[in-house]
Amino acid sequence: MPATPDTTTPDGDSKAAAPTATARPIGCVGASLGMTIAALVLAAAAGGYFVARVNTPMTTSTTVVKTGPPVVAAIRDLARLQSAEFYMERVIDLRDKQKHLWGLLETEDTILLVASARVTAGVDLSQLGERDVTTNWAAKKATIVLPPVQLFEAVLDNERTYVSRRDTDLLAKRRQGLETKARRQAEHHLIEAAREAGLLNIAEANAKRTVAGLVHSLGFTDVTITVRQH
Repeated sequence: MPATPDTTTPDGDSKAAAPTATARPIGCVGASLGMTIAALVLAAAAGGYFVARVNTPMTTSTTVVKTGPPVVAAIRDLARLQSAEFYMERVIDLRDKQKHLWGLLETEDTILLVASARVTAGVDLSQLGERDVTTNWAAKKATIVLPPVQLFEAVLDNERTYVSRRDTDLLAKRRQGLETKARRQAEHHLIEAAREAGLLNIAEANAKRTVAGLVHSLGFTDVTITVRQH
């Protein structure tokens, strides 16, 4: 570092001269500024990463659905000609009578079920044998004897079937299976009601007409369709 020259005042006192500034190279200032900017950029990037990590939930949940192998509960023969269908309703009043105190006291557990069901009937064509079909191609004549018409099933409509009332007396035991029993009774009564309403007759007429139309489409002009009785 260069020595600072002394100056002498007129009174003979010495006074130190003002220090002179020493200029730094421009390159050093640029490097220092660049390092400062780089440090700020790194700090900002680290801060942003930290904020992102904070905003990301520490715990995430993913739902995975696993299904078991399919189980065949029932195999139905699809060779059925469903030719008629009734939609019926019936009210089932089912009562479970209970006796207590050696029969001196009688109580009830009752249910009132409003049941709606679809009852179907038709012909099971899988029962059609070779002897039931007779054809004469030259005369374009065909005679077919269909299997007996039968009631297929009564399927309750769960959206319209409901419990209207359920009452259990004070000392009576509430039967958990009473509604199930009422549903079974409803299916049985609805099938019988459909039979009495002529569902089998309608199914037979429709089955004859459907099969006759099919045979006519094969080129036969003289077609006779009958139904075998039980």
